[in-house]
Amino acid sequence: MYNPLSLEGKRIMVTGASSGIGRACAEMISRLGGEVVLVARDEQRLRQTLESLDGSGHEVHRFDLSDSDATPAWMKQVTLSGKVLSGMVHCAGIEITLPIKTMKFADYRRLMSINLDAAYALSKGFRQRNVGSPASSIVFISSVAAIKAMPGMIAYATSKAALYGLTRSLAVELVRDGIRVNCVTPGLVETEMKIQMDRKRTPEQMQAVRASHLLGLGTTMDVAHAVVFLLAETGRWITGSNLVVDGGYSIN
Repeated sequence: MYNPLSLEGKRIMVTGASSGIGRACAEMISRLGGEVVLVARDEQRLRQTLESLDGSGHEVHRFDLSDSDATPAWMKQVTLSGKVLSGMVHCAGIEITLPIKTMKFADYRRLMSINLDAAYALSKGFRQRNVGSPASSIVFISSVAAIKAMPGMIAYATSKAALYGLTRSLAVELVRDGIRVNCVTPGLVETEMKIQMDRKRTPEQMQAVRASHLLGLGTTMDVAHAVVFLLAETGRWITGSNLVVDGGYSIN
């Protein structure tokens, strides 16, 4: 039976695949027949993700994405076997909640190195010869913090907003290579990052956050569904776009 969401025969890299949205994306890609290249710093947790995947042909690669200069050459190594990438999902990211008066530049630079610089370096690596295939797709995971301001989120919101500018510019530049580039902007979903954020909020604040999502808080699979839509044939005519998946938070 015809399935426009099928990822059969596609090899897709997922960063931040050790947990949260990254793990959910990896699991969904595998269910749709794709081979997944799992990337994160924690190999043990990557192995746990690997055990949760359907199918075969998946790979685990431990790599520190804060080393942007080394990223393109490392991606060459990943595809030395001749198995080029059909897509890439950049889910890796960190969140620091601090007001500007107390945030140190070292914290700001560390956040930017993963959330934004890594996206640029991965894209540079992906477009190299024999790394990304024609008719392929890049998807960045942004955040609703980029479009709806919240206190203490200046660095995080800046990094995630910049991803959309990167998306649009790359979409224009990489179209000649047959590469589509899009962005998914989630609202608050149940992840380890959310748990860490919850510890910094009062019960009343958390209740207000929940109430502001018209459809309730989301799950990592809600985001993964949007990602695979952009990776598969269903996203063939979409590039340079930002798909907001936030349960109505940004319109409330």
